[in-house]
Order: sequence, then C-alpha cells, then structure tokens
Amino acid sequence: MSQTPRISFEFFPPQTLEASFRLWETVQMLAPLSPEFVSVTYGAGGTTRKLTHDAVTTIGKSYGLNVAAHLTCVDASRAQTLEIANAYADAGVTQIVALRGDAPKGAARFNPHPEGFANSIELIEALAATGRFTLRVGAYPEPHPDAADTLADVRWLKRKIDAGASAAITQFFFEAETFLRFRDLCVKEGITAPIIPGILPIENFGGVKRFAQRCGAQVPAWLDEAYAAAARDGREDLLSVALCTELCDTLISEGVEDLHFYTLNRPNLTRDVCHALGVTPEVALEKVA
Repeated sequence: MSQTPRISFEFFPPQTLEASFRLWETVQMLAPLSPEFVSVTYGAGGTTRKLTHDAVTTIGKSYGLNVAAHLTCVDASRAQTLEIANAYADAGVTQIVALRGDAPKGAARFNPHPEGFANSIELIEALAATGRFTLRVGAYPEPHPDAADTLADVRWLKRKIDAGASAAITQFFFEAETFLRFRDLCVKEGITAPIIPGILPIENFGGVKRFAQRCGAQVPAWLDEAYAAAARDGREDLLSVALCTELCDTLISEGVEDLHFYTLNRPNLTRDVCHALGVTPEVALEKVA
C-alpha cells in the first residue's frame, strides 16, 4: 500500500428530519478520520441556502472540523451572494468552494441573475477581493456539459486559479487514467495549484449511472458488467469498496496526496475505503458539548 493520503469529505444539507439524522450520523462516523476539511453543498437555484449555512456552522462548532461552504452564482444578485459569503466569514467560516452552479430545476441551462455574477470567474474575483477566504473550485476530468472539450475546461480552470482560487476539486470519475491524463494536461497548461480528485464510492450503481449522465462522466462498459455480476450474488458493497480502494491506491501511487470523497451522506462505504487506505481514527473524536 502506498502512503496514507490526506482526505476530505462532501456532505449535503438535509431537507427533511430523516435526512437530518442521516447527515449527523454521517458526520459522527467520518469526523474521527480527521479530514483536512469537509464541504457542504448548495442546492440548485439556491434552494438550500439557509440549510447550507446552518449545516456549515453547526458542523464547525459541534465537531471542530474545518468546513468549506459551497457558494454558487445561481438565482442571486452580486450583493446577495457577497452578503452570504460575509455572513460565513463573520461566523468563522473562511473556506469556500466557489462554483457557477447548475441550472435551477426545470431550466434547460444556466442563466445568470440580471444583477448576479455571470460565471464562476466573476464570483471568484469578487470573493478573492474581500481577502477573507480560502477558495477552492470545481474541475472536470471529462468535458463539462457546457464545454467544447477537456482542453477548454482546463483553460477555464486556469482562469479560475488565476482569479484567486488556491486549489480545485474534480468531478468524480471511474478510472484512474481519466484523472491522470487531466492532471498532465493541467500541468502542460501552466496550472500549479493542487488538483484534488473527487472520489465517489458507488452506493447504488443505477443511481450513479444517472448522476454520471447528467454531469458528463463516462461509465466504462466493464463497470456495467461487474455490477451486473455482483448483483446476482448480493455483493455490490464488497465490489464498491474493492473498486474504490483500487482506484484510490492507483492515484496515490501516481503521486496524489489528497482525496475528496463525495459521501452522499451515506458514510459506510467511504469509511471502509478510508480504512482500507490506512486512514483510521488515531484518537476517538468526542463531540464538543
């Protein structure tokens, strides 16, 4: 096994009581793994704006974790967006994942708010100008649905880094070579900031395939075949842990030092993969009263 990686986790804010219990169970299970940071997503169209703020501040205060809040350009004016950002800073949250954001539900494509930021670069520049934040951004090893090709994505990423971001987190992918080719292209285009691979342990293969289709991630044929065989034996979770661990270990062997796990607020597979990679609780993390 290669060296132990630094890890981080993504959560999403709960919209029901049941989902709220699941979020806190997830945080309690994964916090003892001492992540570098955790991030909390932001619903399409700003639908979880207050929920995100509440989850971010509660996780930070109750568990002592470094929390990064997602912030998007969707359905808000520049003034509203910066008001949200400054409220985070005032609450002690100084890490932001700055994103353009997806189109609101029912919309075919992203359209800027009339008084809002037109794209992620404008958002990053404005946040960087405050001097209050550490900024991370999204990156796409396979072409973003709105991009012409991967080279266009890489050049847009460079503009985001130049605008003030210090690191990027990628969309999930299923084969190590997808990330490694992307990383090489980033280096070729002059990007020196860390590119953190986004890792998605497969909880439900059917759901992940639909998710992948929406965001442009390619599902290789061999993965379809592997899950079809695993389903016959009821071994999907074992397969998921094995494949995800192998993917991560390959990345680590190629010099990757950081991994960002998309937990979907379902912690078991992420915990099992982390344990397999040698990331285990050094000391039980007690929740702060």
